[in-house]
Amino acid sequence: MKRLILLDSHAILHRAYHALPDFSTAKGEPTGALYGLSMMLLSAVEKLKPDYIVAAFDLPKPTHRHEAYKDYKAGRAKTDGELVSQIIRSRDVLEALNIPIYDKEGFEADDIIGTIVEKTRKDWEKDENLEVIIASGDMDTLQLVSGEKVRVYTLKKGIKDTIIYDEDAVRERFGFGPELLPDYKGLRGDPSDNIIGIKGIGEKTATTLIKTFGGIEDIYKALKKDKEKLKEVGMTPRVIELLEKGEEDAEFSKVLATIRRDAPIDWKLPKNTWRESIDVEKAAKLFSDLEFRTMAIRLKNVLGRDLAADAAQGDREITAERATKETPVMDASALGMRFREAAIMLWLINSNLADPKPSDIMDFTNAKSFDDAYKALEAEIKKRGLERVYGEIEKPLIPLVDKMKEYGVKIDKAYLAKLGDEYRKELGALEKSIWRMADVEFNISSPKQLGEVLFVKLGLKGGKKTAGGALSTRESELEKLASEHPIIDEILKYRELSKLLGTYIDTIPALLDDNSRVHPTFIQTGAVTGRMATKDPSIQNIPNRTELGRKIRNAFIAEKGWKLVAFDYSQIELRIAAFLSGDEKFIDIFRRGEDVHAAVAAQVFGVPEANVTKAMRSQAKVINFGVMYGMGVNALRANLGTDRATAQRFYNEYFEKFSGLRDYLEKVKAETARRGYTETYFGRRRYFDGIKSKLPFIRAAAERMAINAPIQGTEADVVKLAMIRIDEYIQKKGLEKEARILMQVHDEIVLEVKEAAVAKIEPEIKKIMESIIPPKDIRGITLVADAKAGDSWGDMEKM
Repeated sequence: MKRLILLDSHAILHRAYHALPDFSTAKGEPTGALYGLSMMLLSAVEKLKPDYIVAAFDLPKPTHRHEAYKDYKAGRAKTDGELVSQIIRSRDVLEALNIPIYDKEGFEADDIIGTIVEKTRKDWEKDENLEVIIASGDMDTLQLVSGEKVRVYTLKKGIKDTIIYDEDAVRERFGFGPELLPDYKGLRGDPSDNIIGIKGIGEKTATTLIKTFGGIEDIYKALKKDKEKLKEVGMTPRVIELLEKGEEDAEFSKVLATIRRDAPIDWKLPKNTWRESIDVEKAAKLFSDLEFRTMAIRLKNVLGRDLAADAAQGDREITAERATKETPVMDASALGMRFREAAIMLWLINSNLADPKPSDIMDFTNAKSFDDAYKALEAEIKKRGLERVYGEIEKPLIPLVDKMKEYGVKIDKAYLAKLGDEYRKELGALEKSIWRMADVEFNISSPKQLGEVLFVKLGLKGGKKTAGGALSTRESELEKLASEHPIIDEILKYRELSKLLGTYIDTIPALLDDNSRVHPTFIQTGAVTGRMATKDPSIQNIPNRTELGRKIRNAFIAEKGWKLVAFDYSQIELRIAAFLSGDEKFIDIFRRGEDVHAAVAAQVFGVPEANVTKAMRSQAKVINFGVMYGMGVNALRANLGTDRATAQRFYNEYFEKFSGLRDYLEKVKAETARRGYTETYFGRRRYFDGIKSKLPFIRAAAERMAINAPIQGTEADVVKLAMIRIDEYIQKKGLEKEARILMQVHDEIVLEVKEAAVAKIEPEIKKIMESIIPPKDIRGITLVADAKAGDSWGDMEKM
């Protein structure tokens, strides 16, 4: 039996765009929808083993449905520019995979698919040895299902959870056959396409009518012949009246919902099978350009190609095993270190390649062996002036990262278990409170059920919609509704508790060793900014702004006879912004050791610092941090909770007073546009190809990130250097048995120190941290480090 897959390309792209994060390449090209399309395509190939694949597309011009009904799909928001660019680019993906594309002006992708299905039916008369599977992001094409000869492969949830519908599965879901789905939409409508149906007729009523009488024509025959039959199946006088008045709407809606099968396309089944005709290297090159780092390997696995043979023929995607064979004189540990060094060099050259893999190294260098790749990376580091960042910061940090993982940190299992019981009890109480407010019991963790409660039952006004047309229940959207109903605060608390339980409280105990210590993995190359990342567990993401999150830190404790001592850089990003910008007013605030937010508020509001109110200081804090992340007037307005005019006035006042900072930020944007990259104080680069994009939204996003990159990158360099210097001090003074670095979390370095040695070690480490960049080199500004100590990470006192 031959098998043909028909791709409903638009539906898949739309679904993926809304389901996946905002992925983008180093050049700023958005790729989330393209990634979803590629992933679903390869999943379909893996599961369905097709002989042929064909793609159907919508075209941007109006279709025959728009001509018949000008409000068709009128409720849909204008397609985002990021999605439009990916719809256009998706044709390159399909072309690289040698998948023919069919489209026709005036017809939707569904109509193209319907036409191909109809034409294959005629082929069955000659040869029944062909079956069709429609791969789609929604269920509109279910009306085309026919027995097991035409099935639909679609998404149940997100972009990974799939289901296949044959005719029996359609009947099981709806209670009637695929051929009656247009009648179903004719009665109940389809809000996502603005098909009106009969107002007041819902899913339940439409289902009962169709299951009892059949299609719309049969329903109206029964209605005109004997109304009592409708009453017998539960139709109220009101429903009967709606049906009588809505006959024309129902019939017209059915026409709009019916997939056409007569699009004027020249359909031919491809001569060669998909596997026979695909150019793997062409596809791999495109996946590399899109920075889909594992997709080419997955494609080869799907095709059952021999990767070892490919490697022998010059394929540059290698594995660690292949590298081991190429360097037989090296032992495993030395090889592992060289891989890590190479990965760090590649990441410094292209920071968008977080946590690089061997295949990334070989692909970038175009080398034939790992040794050649290593040498090529060394040469590139030198060429780009990255020797200091690599030689003084990243390379010396490798052994310290290993020691931190080896040490681990002690966990109070009993406390964590008690906290888990407390949080689960509170979660149960919140659940009941939410049910009481909603006056219904439902699954709070289900976005669909939660959306129905909030936007239908309680009538709250939602904002953004999901791919399926439902109003979004994302945290960012719920926060906008906080003032609309008290249930929102309860839901947000419920979600926070659920996340803390699932991510930390119930997970950490399984990661403990025999001494109740957890050993997080610290990833040097974990972020584009230069900062480190962690996993197993992700200690850097433990919330510290809420009491619920802070309590988890209490589970991280010192061994008996030891203390946890944390050193935290105070307002380091603002201090860095001051000396990088050279803004004299900003610099003077730090030289005098003033409260930076109060001092800025005094300047902006034109009042003595003694008269600065709490509200003024809070507003100054928002803009102090906001401008360093490229915050514009609209974002400032939202964060301040004011009108736009007030936000604009505040914005103008701020940059009028701190013109040096304003000029510096503009200079960063201009230099990045000219050079294509930013640099930190130590020379770390971050490239922004997107800053030259012709697409305004890509260029604007690149400019926002570029503004912050030198500041946050310098901060990452300082913290990493501080870790190295502290470890050097511990070794030089022979203090390995009295002090050890356990964790690094953003601007904070946490050590475990023998109780008797805390008083001796604390001032020395503080001195080291505050002299990473001497004040004389940065306009008299000191990078102040505050020290705290305690028996647990969450319960520390300032020293």
